[in-house]
Amino acid sequence: MEATIYALSAEDLAFGGEQSSGFFDGHDGARLRYAFFSPERERPRGTVVILQGRNECIEKYLETIRELTEAGFMVATFDLRGQALSGRLSRNPRAGHVLRFADYVADTERFLTMFVEPVAPQPVHILAHSLGCLIALSLAPRLEGRISRMVLSAPLVGLTGLPVPPAVAFSIASLFSLAGLGERPLGRERDAMLFDGNPLTSCPTRFGHFSTLRGTHRDLGIGPPTARWLNEIRKAMRRVMQPDYLTRITVPTLILAPMRDGVVPYGEMERLARHFRAARLVPIPGARHELLMEKDRYRAQALAAILAFFPETATEAVTG
Repeated sequence: MEATIYALSAEDLAFGGEQSSGFFDGHDGARLRYAFFSPERERPRGTVVILQGRNECIEKYLETIRELTEAGFMVATFDLRGQALSGRLSRNPRAGHVLRFADYVADTERFLTMFVEPVAPQPVHILAHSLGCLIALSLAPRLEGRISRMVLSAPLVGLTGLPVPPAVAFSIASLFSLAGLGERPLGRERDAMLFDGNPLTSCPTRFGHFSTLRGTHRDLGIGPPTARWLNEIRKAMRRVMQPDYLTRITVPTLILAPMRDGVVPYGEMERLARHFRAARLVPIPGARHELLMEKDRYRAQALAAILAFFPETATEAVTG
């Protein structure tokens, strides 16, 4: 069954190669929307699996997907459970909810094992953003020999910019979860975010395009996270930031760190890189959280680093 992919114009979906989309069952039967995009070239350079952030969707990456396919890659991605056009998990469909962080990880492994690896041109890489990075880091010790390279853009390894100090927010989330109130949203859903003062991007054009798309197709967005979601994120961040854990990850990794990130503290991304032997940190001064939605002068740095990091051939992936 083909799945809808929304666009502001026909050009947004005007890729040179083939496209396919649909739904697959997550590890526990959750209905998840996926899409594949193939390059025009006869022998692709490899495959890039995009792991999305919180409250994101396939549509948000169409510009990046086009650039990756033009560079010769097949691209595969899916909407995380509980958001966009994948199945919702709470009695309140607008709540950003997850029962267990491990569900994200199991969905991703299922997507790789059953849908990507059987058909994907080698080598296979991961390009993850924010929450997607936390998922990738959680799965990474099991990816040796399966994934050639990982790029982590603004990895979610800490939180800033909350209405209350993070320690207070985490305590509230933990107490609510223990009290059986895990599905309770932490905050009210507000009107659409205004560009002025937003922590995500300094690019008014990309911000405006996606705001328009989400305003037209409200089902692409969700509201505040639930207590359970935040509590699960807290535990996952604590786990992957342990030095002993990071030594188990051998997949070569590039960490793209926006230095004006209003969601993840830059210092936490530095700390991740300091204990992550397989990783290299690339700071991007002036950029905000969503590097691939940023102004061209920041976004171009990120894209150039990504394309340079991914090897040209499978042989280079093995020997490099």
